[in-house]
Amino acid sequence: MKLDPSKLQDWQIAEAAEENMKSIFQLSDELGLVGQELLPYGNKYGKVDFKKVHERLNGEPHAKYIDVTAITPTPLGEGKTTTVIGLIEGLGKLGKKVSGAIRQPSSGPTFNIKGSAAGGGLAQCIPLVPLSIRLTGDVDSVANAHNMAMVSLTARMQHERNYDDEKLASRGLKRLNIDPSRVQMQWVMDFCAQSLRNIEIGKGGKMDGYPMESGFAISASSEVMAILAVANDLEDFRKRIGRIVVAYDKSGNEITTADLEVDGAMTAWMVDAIHPNLLQTIEGNPVFVHAGPFANIAIGQSSIIADKLASKLVDYHVTESGFGADIGFEKFWNLKCRMSGLTPSAVVIVATIRALKMHGGGPAVKPGLKLTKEYTEEHLELVEKGCENLIAHIETVKKSGITPIVCINHFSTDTKAELDYVKSVAGQNGAMAVVSKHWQEGGEGAIELAEAVVQACEAENDFRYLYDNDMPLRDRIELIAKDVYGADGVSYTEKALEKAVKFEQDDELSHLGACMVKTHLSLSHDPDLKGRPKSWTLPVRDIMLFKGAGFVVPVAGSIKLMPGTGSNPAFRRIEVDVQTGKVRGLF
Repeated sequence: MKLDPSKLQDWQIAEAAEENMKSIFQLSDELGLVGQELLPYGNKYGKVDFKKVHERLNGEPHAKYIDVTAITPTPLGEGKTTTVIGLIEGLGKLGKKVSGAIRQPSSGPTFNIKGSAAGGGLAQCIPLVPLSIRLTGDVDSVANAHNMAMVSLTARMQHERNYDDEKLASRGLKRLNIDPSRVQMQWVMDFCAQSLRNIEIGKGGKMDGYPMESGFAISASSEVMAILAVANDLEDFRKRIGRIVVAYDKSGNEITTADLEVDGAMTAWMVDAIHPNLLQTIEGNPVFVHAGPFANIAIGQSSIIADKLASKLVDYHVTESGFGADIGFEKFWNLKCRMSGLTPSAVVIVATIRALKMHGGGPAVKPGLKLTKEYTEEHLELVEKGCENLIAHIETVKKSGITPIVCINHFSTDTKAELDYVKSVAGQNGAMAVVSKHWQEGGEGAIELAEAVVQACEAENDFRYLYDNDMPLRDRIELIAKDVYGADGVSYTEKALEKAVKFEQDDELSHLGACMVKTHLSLSHDPDLKGRPKSWTLPVRDIMLFKGAGFVVPVAGSIKLMPGTGSNPAFRRIEVDVQTGKVRGLF
C-alpha cells in the first residue's frame, strides 16, 4: 500500500507500516546476528547483546561512519532525525548493508510540544508507540539509578545529623560531613514539570529526611544518561558510575557515589539498559536506539556502544548529533569520536528553506502557530541573508578535516529559485548540496543524498580534533567560542572563573573534555540572535562537573535542566482505542 504523508499524520503512517513490518527475528537474521545475540522483546523489537557481538567480530573492519548534523534550527526542528532515517532508507535502496543509531526519545518532549523524535512521513523509525513510550525501560532505569544516588545522599545526611560518630561506626559508616549548600545533584523524572524545578525536602521530624532545598531535572539531563552514551562497555560504565560527584563536604572535598557506596546498586539498575535496542525504518532497515542525553547540558549523542556494535555488522552506519553543528557536531567531533576511537567518513548538514528564511530576518517561528506567508511563499532575499548561518556550519565541519554534504530537507512550499540559491552558496563554500524528498517519498526520495554520501565516504579526509586535551580549559572554551560559535571572546562570572582555575590546577580534572552548554536556537548564547551574530562575547556563568562521564560542563546563558510543559501539549491529542489497545495521536 502506497502511503501519502501529505494526507496522513505520522502515527497513521506508522500504524499502517507496522502491519507489514519485518519481525525482529527476520531483522536480526538479515543483520547477521547469531545464537543468543538477539534479546527479543516480543515480535517487533528487542535488544542486542553487544558483548557477544563484539567478541565474535572483534577483528572485523569498521563500517563507513556517517554523522548527520544541521544548521541552527527553528523551534520546530528541521527534520534531522527524519533525514537520518531517510538516508538509511536511501542507502538501502542502493543495495548497501546499512544501519543507523538515534537517541531514545524522552517522554517530556513526546508528551509536550516537540514530539517523539522518531522521524516523520515515510522516513520513520517503527514501531512508533513502543519507541515513544518506555520501549525496553532504559530511561526508567536511568532515572532509578540516578534517584538511588539521591536516596543514599539524603539518607546519609539524615543519619549523620541524628547519630554520633560511635553510632555511625557501629553501622559501618564514617562521617562524610556533607555540605547541604553544595549538593550537586537533583532528583529526576522523565516529564517536563516546571513546578518541580525548585522544591524543599525533608520537612517534618528528624526521621523525615534532611531539610534542604532541592529540585527535579528531566531524566535526559542525568549524568547517568551521559555515561550510558559514552561508556565503551559494562566495565567502563561501572568505573564511571563510581566517579559521579554528588556533593562536597564542608572542607570542599568531593563526595562521590563510591563514597556513598551506592555505585554498585546504581549499576545493577543498568545491566540490561546497557544493551542497545534494535528497531527498524518503515522500509525495514535496522536502527539502533540507545541513550538519550540532552544535547545542550550533555553530549547529545546516541551511544558509543551502539555505534561500535553496528559498525561491525554493516558496511554503512549513520548516526545523529543533537541540534546544530555548533553543539551536536562539535561534541561528536571533539568528545564522542575521541572517546570511541571511531572517526567519520562523511558528515551531512541538514538545512531547510524555512530555517534559512528565519535566519534571514523572517518572522518568529513558534510551535503551535501557523507559519506566516514569508515561509509559504518565495522570498529569495530572506534565503540569501539566512545562508550566512549555513556557511558558518559548513566552515565548522570543514575545521574537522571533512567536507560536508548539505542536505536540503525538502518542503512542498520550497521554490526552485530558493533551492538553487542554497545549492550555489554551498558550492561556493566548498560543499555539495542536494535536495532530498525522503519525508514524501522515503528511500526513493533520498537516493541522490545517499549517492552523495557514498561518494564522500570513498574520498580521503583529514579528520582532526579542534584541540588537544592538554590545552588548558579556558583556552579550549575560548577556541570553541571563537572558531565554532563566532564569538569575539569569553567572559566569566566570579563563580565560573573560580571553578575554571580549580579544574585547570587539578591533575585529575584538567584533561576532562569540555562539554559546552548554550542555547541551540542561535550560534550565540542568546536565542534571539539569529543568522551569524557578530561582535559578541560568550558569557560563561557556571561550570558543572560530570566527572563520571568525563566532562567539565561550561554553561553559557540560561539553561533549564527541567523543561516546562506548554499550554498546548501533545498529550491533549493522545488517546487509546479501548477495543484494540492501539495508541493514537503520537507524532
